[in-house]
Amino acid sequence: MHRLSRLPLTLCFGLAVMVSLIAPMARAADRERVDAFLEVTGFDVALESIRLSADSAPEMLGIDADAFGSEWSRLVREVFETDLMLDMGAGILAQALSDDALEHASDFYASDLGRRLVAAENASHMEEDDAARAEAGDAILNGLRGIDSPRVDLLARLNGASDVEDSSIKALQEVQIRFLMAAAGAGVIELQMEEPDLREAMRAQEPEMRASIKENALAGAAYTYQAFSDEEVLVYAKALEDPQMQEVYALMNAVQFEIMANRFEEVAQRLGTMQPSQDL
Repeated sequence: MHRLSRLPLTLCFGLAVMVSLIAPMARAADRERVDAFLEVTGFDVALESIRLSADSAPEMLGIDADAFGSEWSRLVREVFETDLMLDMGAGILAQALSDDALEHASDFYASDLGRRLVAAENASHMEEDDAARAEAGDAILNGLRGIDSPRVDLLARLNGASDVEDSSIKALQEVQIRFLMAAAGAGVIELQMEEPDLREAMRAQEPEMRASIKENALAGAAYTYQAFSDEEVLVYAKALEDPQMQEVYALMNAVQFEIMANRFEEVAQRLGTMQPSQDL
């Protein structure tokens, strides 16, 4: 599914709120259909790519992952185990995703265009060289702007349909706060401010974050969908703007960020029991 590029950690709605709002709307989807849906849409790859975001965890805490030697790699493999995260996501979605919305989204992503879009998104999302991808995306975007191409507006519409700015800012802030609080609770770090002050400090950074996320997402879209025509990008944007697809995206984004926050909390707790490597 259309996703943000991986971002350094810094739920527009809490997961419980999202479930309570969406679940009563229609009959919940059965687990088998949800599992098939996650594979068709590439959501399983999106969850697997959360593991790559673990690279930013030590930097956020002001520690050196190399100090833990091979233990850090083992920790990341265990905590961000793909099957575990997929089971968490599928279990929540089976309860909260309506059968009608699931069928609607499945039909689109099972189409020829849908399958090609998922393949492109999966390939882009799993690239480990973020710097090279970002540079390529910037170059494409600047080229489009240089010729005043209407494609820039199409890509912006595509990102707007998946609520790139608002949902991402709130969600990433929540992930970071939960990670920092868990790390402080585990004795890994000592916070210099209380949680309300931490939240206020992050809110003050929102304008800068919003501009950065918008530009990064636009460059990411330019890179990911470079092989698609303007007409195909427009078809995708219209598909994402459909109310049923909006329901799917709101829930799946909330689930993805909840899993990320949960796994980072687990990392923080385990770091509290780890000792620096004696080999260093």
